[in-house]
Amino acid sequence: MSGGEPLKVDWDRSWLDAPALAAVLAILNPPNGGEADGDGVIETRVVGGAVRNALLGHMRSGTSGGDVDLATTAPAETVMALARAAGLKAVPTGIAHGTVTVICAGAPFEVTTLRHDVETDGRHATVAFGADWMEDARRRDFTMNALYADRQGRLYDPVGGYDDVFAGRVRFIGDANARIAEDFLRILRFFRFHAQFGRGDPDAAGLAAVIRQRNGLLGLSAERLRQEMLRLLVARGAAPTVRVMAESGILGIVTGGIAYLEAFSRICALEAADGDGAGAEGEGGPDAILRLAALCLVVAEDADRLAARLRLTNAERKRLTAAASRWWAITPALSGHDRAGMLYRIGRQTLLDRARLSYAHGDVEEPGWQALMTDLRQRAVPRFPVTGGDLVGLGLASGPAVGALLERLETQWIEADFALDREALLQSAAALIRRP
Repeated sequence: MSGGEPLKVDWDRSWLDAPALAAVLAILNPPNGGEADGDGVIETRVVGGAVRNALLGHMRSGTSGGDVDLATTAPAETVMALARAAGLKAVPTGIAHGTVTVICAGAPFEVTTLRHDVETDGRHATVAFGADWMEDARRRDFTMNALYADRQGRLYDPVGGYDDVFAGRVRFIGDANARIAEDFLRILRFFRFHAQFGRGDPDAAGLAAVIRQRNGLLGLSAERLRQEMLRLLVARGAAPTVRVMAESGILGIVTGGIAYLEAFSRICALEAADGDGAGAEGEGGPDAILRLAALCLVVAEDADRLAARLRLTNAERKRLTAAASRWWAITPALSGHDRAGMLYRIGRQTLLDRARLSYAHGDVEEPGWQALMTDLRQRAVPRFPVTGGDLVGLGLASGPAVGALLERLETQWIEADFALDREALLQSAAALIRRP
């Protein structure tokens, strides 16, 4: 079944002409429908996020394969055969669910056979494959994610997602309770998509359903919760959406602790004022880990609880722990000497993280915050210019004495506002070594 007639709308279809995508669509839409292979007519369409994003003007004509998912009437084995016959690599990445990754010009495309759920337990689904586009659409989560575009750029909207895209309305397909029961992660996806694409309040029916089934989140793996939360936190509407999550009793289930909503809103506003440039060491877009810290941490022990709850990586845990340690000591009143000293001891990333947390939890009316942030981003990190090898070269025997003298020289260097250069420090070292 075709899933209905295509919509009669004008839209920018140029992204479908990207060479890799066009090549894969040509291969997976064989002449005469591929009926000779015995599997029936083969048709393959782009589905989901790429179509939604194209309607919103977020897709470029040279889009990469990683941004594009395909749905097809062909069985996975046929997809692999067609791709390999054309000289492309085909990997059975999710063969049990009908998914094959086809790689063209280095770009991966996930190609999934049309399917419907036979049985679900809120985490996993048993599926059956078919050739019914409407049935495939009805098993998806939100209407805006069930839009299809064929090779010619015709747009198919089986469940009313087109209007929802432009209304900024994240709406479950069919019965919201049934869609959530199929996969409880859809509770978080509901909020993430609203934060990213929604306008105004969340869909009332969807919000009621996620509140009703929120305890289903307790059965999900920490890894899945982490991935979804980090993506949610950097969405453009994260601050008001996270507030709704907290008021709905859902945020606490995910993070297992108190939510500092005002601090989180301040961090989001700070990043927006900085041009979304508060990422690692002040570079890049919105910073998920910094936002997580503002939302959930006030002391270092909070980082351990959160890391265990969301199964954070070791690097993420380490950064959160460092950020939550004595952040309140960082204020605009910090002297230039102390700023330089902290940059040297704890590094730019940690110092910036602590400064931002201090701003988020502190008195935002205090003058000098913006100047402080700019200074910490631009100030050079002092580098101690002497090594143990230098001291051995001056005649000091290897051993504990080398470390002791390095520490003494480092103290001199810091107290001199890092102004002593290598030559001056070596002269001081030579004098101390000669001293009886």
